[in-house]
Amino acid sequence: MSNTSAAFHFSGLTPELILDAIESIGIYPESGLLPLNSYENRVYQFRCDRGQRYVVKFYRPERWSDVQILEEHAFTFELQEAEIPLAAPLKIDGISLHHYQGYRFALFPSIGGRSFEVDNLEQLEAVGQFIGRMHQYAKGSRFQARIAMSPQSFGDTGLAEMMACELIPVKLLSPLREVTTALLQQVKAIWQQQTPSKIRLHGDLHPGNILWTPDGPGFVDLDDACNGPAVQDLWMMLNGDRNQQQLQLEVLLEAYSEFGDFHPAELKLIECLRALRLLHYNGWLSRRWQDPAFPRHFPWFATEDYWRQQLQLFTEQQQRLLQPPLSLIPY
Repeated sequence: MSNTSAAFHFSGLTPELILDAIESIGIYPESGLLPLNSYENRVYQFRCDRGQRYVVKFYRPERWSDVQILEEHAFTFELQEAEIPLAAPLKIDGISLHHYQGYRFALFPSIGGRSFEVDNLEQLEAVGQFIGRMHQYAKGSRFQARIAMSPQSFGDTGLAEMMACELIPVKLLSPLREVTTALLQQVKAIWQQQTPSKIRLHGDLHPGNILWTPDGPGFVDLDDACNGPAVQDLWMMLNGDRNQQQLQLEVLLEAYSEFGDFHPAELKLIECLRALRLLHYNGWLSRRWQDPAFPRHFPWFATEDYWRQQLQLFTEQQQRLLQPPLSLIPY
């Protein structure tokens, strides 16, 4: 299915169809549908007639196969069994992935909470502990159907999609191609010097995917679960200047090591992963631009100022890769 047809297919996801789909699995919404901050899929919160709050997620057509989605679900069930605090889909009559008129959807309990504060070291410590626990269980096996994070899967694909974007001003096309191609070559060279772990990951564990509940952290949205290096689920917690990041990393890894082993050499991959995320993000926006939700929510993507800023970011990232990596333990 093309990007255009996928976008058109989502345009048919009317409130009436959403309600009918939910009712088809025996859940009867009492409140209206509150859209949540999701662009890749369509996600809504509601309250049912029994007073319970749920989140329903309709998966983007043709992004993942049923097998890949169910593999993600199985991972969440395994972690839930291990008492890792995350939002796992609900099974209704033993089924977690539902189909209705060509759409696939899952139902989740609504996790109440406030934003995770990355500069709160007590909260950061708790998050580190649970990531350590999560990875300890994740090492038990690997995903068979989902992708593996690598410079090829995220970098080559993201770069190709970005450079095919017709929104890049002509005068910036050549400089962007030059700097991003060189950046990806740097990433591949560093990556090849390492032997990264390949475990099952949350995959997109940025602070926005962590809620702070009365019982501590709660992880949501495993839509990007993949195989890859453990540090991928850690580096997005780091912010501020180098000294601040050193402190945050120390707190995270000390808590993490209570439950799992971390290979310090993976710290050399942090800036590689940041570069891959930049490439992947721009490729994602390029790929999804035909979806009407994207021009509406990301209008700056079509401006010259945005692409000049990206050129600067890619150039700065080249310099980051030349600097010594964060390192707390000699190796």
